[in-house]
Amino acid sequence: MAQKPSIPKGTRDFNPEEVAKRNYIINVIKQQFERFGFQPIETPCFEHSETLMGKYGDEGDRLIFKILNSGEYLSKVENDVLSQKDESILTPIISEKALRYDLTVPFARYVVQHQNEIDFPFKRYQIQPVWRADRPQKGRFREFYQCDADVVGSDSLWQEVEFIQLYDTVFTSLQLEGVTIKINNRKILSGIAEVIGAHDKLIDFTVALDKLDKIGEDKVKEEMISKGISTKGIEKLQPLFSLSGDFDTQIQRLKAMLATSIDGLKGIAELEFISKAIQSLNLKTAKLELNVTLARGLNYYTGAIFEVAAPKSVSMGSIGGGGRYDDLTGIFGLNDISGVGISFGLDRIYLVLEALDLFPKTVANSTRVLFINFGEKEALHCLKTIEKLRQQNINAELYPDDAKMKKQMNYANKRNIPYVVLVGEAEMNAQTFTIKNMQTGTQESVTESELMKILQ
Repeated sequence: MAQKPSIPKGTRDFNPEEVAKRNYIINVIKQQFERFGFQPIETPCFEHSETLMGKYGDEGDRLIFKILNSGEYLSKVENDVLSQKDESILTPIISEKALRYDLTVPFARYVVQHQNEIDFPFKRYQIQPVWRADRPQKGRFREFYQCDADVVGSDSLWQEVEFIQLYDTVFTSLQLEGVTIKINNRKILSGIAEVIGAHDKLIDFTVALDKLDKIGEDKVKEEMISKGISTKGIEKLQPLFSLSGDFDTQIQRLKAMLATSIDGLKGIAELEFISKAIQSLNLKTAKLELNVTLARGLNYYTGAIFEVAAPKSVSMGSIGGGGRYDDLTGIFGLNDISGVGISFGLDRIYLVLEALDLFPKTVANSTRVLFINFGEKEALHCLKTIEKLRQQNINAELYPDDAKMKKQMNYANKRNIPYVVLVGEAEMNAQTFTIKNMQTGTQESVTESELMKILQ
């Protein structure tokens, strides 16, 4: 007996209803991206390994899917290298390409490669899948879509303000209330590391701090100590772990804590500018909240950092994030091009909308009317009308076989098709159509023009 086929862990099949719901979210996000002036691009699903490796820190590098070279890739490997079994030496020899980890680094590569064709500041959006060799769990997949928007070529903080508005507008359109946009600034984290004497360990500090919500304060401290951050320095962090209050209150306390750090004070000033602008503009659905332990352990952030939390009524990780990167294109030789961007977590947003029953009831209704098949002559007659309906943007189809009426009706019910049309010999002679409302069970005889009106 043949083994039942399966798919790799962390990947999924999507049925028609699920695809329709995902497309609903994508269409809402895409509509708002374009309303805010962003233009679409696409990049390949895999890149040269050197494009991706070293851009996400050690943890990110470990999560990148490597692609084996074509052909007899082991023939190029010396026996002594094989015998060492050292993946850091072997991998670059047998793998020159990798699946993209996110859309930001490929975007930076795109900007550098096409710099002479781009008008700066360049506002782009991109909706494509990415891959991470992560441990699968609820809301965390190995293959998932990112919906990104970025601006490069401007260091204006009005871009950060607009991105917060963009988040708010999308979640308002999705009727998702109770969303929190958490914000911090990498310069503040740099200032804190400086104050506690760990400026040379900034990456280790931020990676550990970013895990606070997942592993708790004690474990974060343990990790920092293991990375060589002194106990005395960690003691100075204590006010940070207990920092609370509204945005302005936290800002004032940070000013006192970072009074000796030029970098830290600059980060505070940037946050104050963004906060005051948002207070004047008034968000519709989302709430802006300062979170000074937010680090997002990616090396390329240099300014504002964003992370979006789902409503507290739903147990879910972040549903969006992003930040400012002042010289990401510098890794590919194009210096002094500042950028800022955000991402929407499509799959997690889907789970949140599903949990809160926020999808429109009609979102999965692809076909509006099914024509019953009574035979060859009747089917041809129906197809002529179906063609007219499709020209009016009405989704219509003919049941392909002249099966029993019950079977065709059951098909319409299972597909949640709201209307069924019956055209037998009597209807053909009278040039009428019998239309049945599948929800109410009522049916009536109508002309072609009346049929059009009902289905529109």
